[in-house]
Parts: sequence; structure tokens; C-alpha cells
Amino acid sequence: MLTRTLYASSLLSALAVAAPAPQVPGYTNADASFSVSQDEGPVATVFGPDSQIPAIATSAPSAYPRVSADPTGATSHGPYEGTATTTGAVTANTTLAQAIAPLPPNPTATYYNAQGVLLNPAPAPYTPNGGLGTNGTEPRYMVNSDFDFESIALGLYQEWIELDLFNNGLAVFSEEDFLEAGLTAEDRAYIAFMAVQETGHATLLTNMLGEAAPVQCTYDYPFRTVREFIDFNQKLTRYGESGVWGFINHLDSREVGQLLAQSIATEARQQMSFRQMLGLHPMPVWFETGIPQSWAWTYLAPYISSCPENQTRLAWQNFPGLHFVNQANPNRFSPNDTQPNEVVGNRTADPSDSTIPADESCVNLNVTGVGCGPGIARNRSEPLSFPGKLINVTWEDPGLPVGPNNSYITATSAGQPAFVAWVSQLNLTYTPLTVTGPNVGYTIQPAGEVYEGDPAVNGTMFVALTDADPFLTPFNLSMINPHVRALGLFQAG
Repeated sequence: MLTRTLYASSLLSALAVAAPAPQVPGYTNADASFSVSQDEGPVATVFGPDSQIPAIATSAPSAYPRVSADPTGATSHGPYEGTATTTGAVTANTTLAQAIAPLPPNPTATYYNAQGVLLNPAPAPYTPNGGLGTNGTEPRYMVNSDFDFESIALGLYQEWIELDLFNNGLAVFSEEDFLEAGLTAEDRAYIAFMAVQETGHATLLTNMLGEAAPVQCTYDYPFRTVREFIDFNQKLTRYGESGVWGFINHLDSREVGQLLAQSIATEARQQMSFRQMLGLHPMPVWFETGIPQSWAWTYLAPYISSCPENQTRLAWQNFPGLHFVNQANPNRFSPNDTQPNEVVGNRTADPSDSTIPADESCVNLNVTGVGCGPGIARNRSEPLSFPGKLINVTWEDPGLPVGPNNSYITATSAGQPAFVAWVSQLNLTYTPLTVTGPNVGYTIQPAGEVYEGDPAVNGTMFVALTDADPFLTPFNLSMINPHVRALGLFQAG
């Protein structure tokens, strides 16, 4: 009996080796009956002329000129040293109310299709009834309201800084600096190509605005190393992308929204690429977040030093800054060991300090689950942050000068903060704020999920202090603005 048992165990072990368990739990009976042969001969060592194929000489027709070509000379950077001659956001002659009152659903929003069949006459074959801009009218790719103009102008400010920023990092850091961060000549060429993309984006938005379109400014960057440059890029492209998702479906001009969506899809790829260069998971969420324009402007404005005289000004609000004292440092193999305020400055999107001791860094560790060098995807054994973590915060008072020429002033209409609003993916989640002193307090990172298996709090995300906890959803999130006391950017993953 013992012999038979050993034999049976050996046979079962052999079968287990011959037929490994599925790599996806619960996914059984996968058909892997296909068969291919992979050549295992020697790799190529001679790279001679290509085969000759039919072709003719051809050239592209003259292209529409870009509003800004590739940089060819010195540029100026650093904080603004002058005195503002104009302060505050641009305002209308008349403001109808202090806040927009909530209303019930639109009375015309009644369509419901329980059977999945066409309910109305079709205007043409294979063309279901409905849709906007589908009635044959010629598209007009220009802004169509004050809301459109101010939204696209904000987007243009974002495109201009990205154009300068990507080139600036390539200019100030050497080839050796990039290699020390694990980034090669091909990675630098990739960043340079992203800068060229921005010339196209800036041209597109300029054309949709017309002669009052904002022009490029000068900037004040926070980074001192390549890692910090990449970290700043992934944060800046995060709120640049999310700022557009927040307003794009509110635009009066559907044509402008169409072209803007085709632009921001590229921005999303840029943000993912910078996360990969930083050794973060490229897309740890199921849905990307949309934020109001005033949030995007709050994050962006502190990095704009000065703009030319008579530059078009924006109408959006600048909120006071919110800072996370124990913000996790993605340069550490143990994020829990991050020291208080381990960032390079005091602006809300400043990168984490990369100049930590070498024996505490994950940058050059080629160890799965620990290393954080550039990679297609990284899984970290110790997450940057997690549900239940105590998060210490401080926040600024309003009234500080920020933005171009120090000409915008931070402001809030909210009362004393009582909640922390976590805006991530499709969710708006509130946690209580415990105030422990003047502009100092703490909260607990929430554990909610968007859908089962998708933690709501993840990635590079947006957090606000509020004086109330109104129920809001992605499409009407801007109604939270009167309740926002301070605004910050949180690195959850």
C-alpha cells in the first residue's frame, strides 16, 4: 500500500509538471492547442543595406505653421522678482449669484430604452435619432462662450509649460545624469518627441481661441535631479489631463471638444510614460479623474513665473495650498520610512526629494518588488500608501500671491475645514478632518472601492479640505468649489 501511494504521488507530481495550473485563477479550459516554432539560431550580427523595394520620391504639401517651433536659443527661468501691477482673476461686469444652486435632473432627460430597439424615426439609413452636431451643419472649430474661452485658455497655459518643461529637463541635465537615473539616449529622444507634440497642441488651442490666445510665459521649476524632473512631469501631466476631463463635456462647442479629446488622449500617454520612467505602476486605476478648472489652475499657477505684458488673464480661482506632511516618497524602497515633508519645496505639486541616502533608495535596486528604476510596469511589495493610514496635513491661509507676475491671489469662500474630500476615478469620498492646531490636522485614508476589486484611492490623485460634504458626482464636481478651503495633490500609488 505504501509503495502504491508513493507511486501515485509521483505520477500526480509528474502530471502537475506536464500541465501547469492556469496563470489566471478560475480561468479553466483555455485552448492552447496552437503550435508555433521559434527559430533559435544565432542572432543577426551584420546589418547591411535593406532589400530594394519599389518606391518613388515624394514630399508632403506645405503644412500649417506651428505657433512655436522647437527652441533654438536661451530661455529664462526662476521666480518672479517684480511687483504685480494687476491682481486677481479676470471677472465679469456682473455676477448673478455667489454660488450656483443645485437643481433636480434636467426635465428633458427622460429617454429610456428597455427593449434596445429604435424608438424614433431615423434621419438617414444607419443613423439613429439624436446626437449633437449630426444634422449636417458645417463644423466650426472655435470657442463658443466665455466658459469655452476660459477653459481652452487654461488648457493652453498647460500646453505651454509642458513644451518648455520637457525641453528644460533635457537641457539642464547631462547624458550621465539621465544614465544614473536609468534613462538612456532613447528615453531622452522620447521626452524630446513629447516636447514636439506640445508644439502641435499649443497650435491647435491657439487657433481655436483666436488673437487673444495666451502666449508662452517663463517658469519656476522645483526639480534638482533627473528623478525629480520625471516626478514633476508625472504630476504636472496628471492634473493637466484631469483638468480637461473635468470640463470637456461641459463645453458649448462640441467641435472644440472633439479636437481637445484627440489632444488630451496624447497627454494621458505622456503621464503614463513618466510614471514608467519613475518606476511607478503605469496605470493603477480603472478610470481617470476629472477635476474642475479652478483645481487645475491652482496646481499650475505656482510654477508660472511671469508672462508678457497684456497677457490674457484667466477667470479661475486659486485655492490655498494643502500639504501632506507624511507624503510617501516613491524614491524609497520602504515608503513607510519617509520623513516628514520629504519634498523639494512648499508648492502642492513639488516632487519628492530624491537625494536620500543610497542605502534607503530603490532607484538602483534590481530586485523585484523593491526596485523602482524605469520599467514597463512595477509591482511594489510595500505600497506607497494604504487604506487606514493616518495622513497628517497642513494648509495655507488665503491671500497669498501666486502665478504669473504674482498677480493672482489665493482665495476661498469656505468656512472652517471639517472634511477631507478624496477625488479619485469616479468617486468623491469624504473622511473627517481632526484639527489639532492652527492649520494643522489629520485624517485616515479611506478604504472605498469604485467597483469590487478597484480601490478608489490610488495613483496620483486630488484631495481637498472642505467645510461640508455635499453629494456630488463627476459631472457636477465643480459645485464643490464654494466649500473648498485648501487643495493638494496626493501620491497614493
